[in-house]
Amino acid sequence: MTHVLAGINLAVFLLMAVSGVSPLAPTTAGLLRWGANYGPLSLGAQPWRILASNYVHIGILHIFFNMWCLLSLGKLAERVFDTWTYVLVYTFSGIAGSLASLWRHPLVVGAGASAAIFGLAGGLIAALYLGKLPFPKAAIRPTLRSLLTFAAYNLFFGLAPGIDNSAHIGGLAAGLAMGASLAPHLTDNADDRARWRNFVLAAMGLLLLAAYSYLRKHAG
Repeated sequence: MTHVLAGINLAVFLLMAVSGVSPLAPTTAGLLRWGANYGPLSLGAQPWRILASNYVHIGILHIFFNMWCLLSLGKLAERVFDTWTYVLVYTFSGIAGSLASLWRHPLVVGAGASAAIFGLAGGLIAALYLGKLPFPKAAIRPTLRSLLTFAAYNLFFGLAPGIDNSAHIGGLAAGLAMGASLAPHLTDNADDRARWRNFVLAAMGLLLLAAYSYLRKHAG
C-alpha cells in the first residue's frame, strides 16, 4: 500500500509536469488547476480539493522529501495496521490537515502529502505506545524515539516561512487521536478489530464533516 500511495503521488506530479506545470517552481494557477487547497474554492463549490490537494506537490524537492518520509514510515505502518486502517488513517489525517490549513490560512494555496504523513507518524506513535503489539520492547523504544524525533524536527522545520505548519499539526493530531483509539484493539481477532476500526474511523469522518461544515459556515 505504501508503494500504491507513493505511486499515485508520483503519477499526479508527472501528469502535472507533462501538462506544462513547472516541476521546479509551479505557479499558483498551475497548482489550482490540479486541485490545490484554497479557501474560496475548497469551502465553496469545490470541496474535493480538501482531499485532492494531498496528492499535489509544489515542486520536485517537495515531493522528493514527502515520498522519502512516506516510504520510511510506510514500512512500519504496514506491520502495525491492516490495509484499510493504514489507508484511512493516512487519508483522514490528510483531510484534517487541509481543514486546519483552511482554518488558519484560508487565502493561502496549499498542497502536499505532509499532513497525511504526519498523521501516519502520529498514529504509529500512539499505537506503539499504547498498544499491546507482538514486538519486543527493546525494538519498540528506539522506533518510538525515532518517530517522536521525526515529528518534533519537522514541526520545528515547519516554522520556516512558506511552510504551512497548521496542516502538519492538524494531520498529526488526527493521527494521534485515531492511533490512540485503535491501539487497544490492534491484536484483537480480525472481526473485532474490523468492527472497532469501522467505529473509530466513522467517528473521525463525522468529526471532519462537522469541522468542514463549521468552516464553510464561517467562511469569509
